[in-house]
Amino acid sequence: MAKQKNYLAFGAVGLVALLMFSLPPETTNRIKQSIGSLFLPLVGVAGTAQQLPVAAADAILSRRGLLQLTETLRHENDQLKVQALQSAATLRENDQLRSWLGRQRELPWKLKFARVILRDPANWWHTVEIDLGSRDGITNNQPVLTAEGLVGRISSVALTRSQVVLLSDPNCKASGLVENPAHDIGVISVGGPLDPSLVHLIYLSGSANLKPGQNVFTSGLGGVFPKGIPIGQVVDSRPVDFGLYTEARVKLAANLGALEQVWVLMK
Repeated sequence: MAKQKNYLAFGAVGLVALLMFSLPPETTNRIKQSIGSLFLPLVGVAGTAQQLPVAAADAILSRRGLLQLTETLRHENDQLKVQALQSAATLRENDQLRSWLGRQRELPWKLKFARVILRDPANWWHTVEIDLGSRDGITNNQPVLTAEGLVGRISSVALTRSQVVLLSDPNCKASGLVENPAHDIGVISVGGPLDPSLVHLIYLSGSANLKPGQNVFTSGLGGVFPKGIPIGQVVDSRPVDFGLYTEARVKLAANLGALEQVWVLMK
């Protein structure tokens, strides 16, 4: 039975073939186009299926490229931020340099710029280290100051660095002159531990007439600090030793807790 079906199918195909050969060429071409149009959707699906992996690969490559670009831009942004911080610090430093160059022409002092390079947290209010040493002409007991006022003096010198003892240290004393009609003179001594920015001006005359806000400068009598360097301002005063002396509290002009750059007064 199956063989008969096969024979019939072969016969039908042969008959169609004979008919195709016997038909005119134009009719044969039309039939071929009609049959081909039936298979075009299947061909299009196959082509699209082949193109899908390529499109997916392109999409993956594009995403990878975007990630790399994003990472590059992030690094460049971080670099620009660092450069902006550096530029801001340079501008601040230049402003201080310009202001000090203007004052240096008015003062009979020779100043040398230095940066604070080391500060021990255990001795924060006592000493700092600067980036100038003996090769730069630094010697012991040279005054150190900022644009605001006196900081301290050089206490030890190495080849490329030096140690500065601050006014808030008991080992750094200076003779202070009050800007008042009597020009009262005393000695700068360490204040209380609660506020290192406050020092005491001791050994003032018992009749000294001090008022808050009066300026205090170096007197030039100690042999280390020349006359005229700002020290600070009087906060208050009180009599001591049964009125034999007067003692005053002085707010330092220089911010000893935030020293970044200083000036060494050269001999």
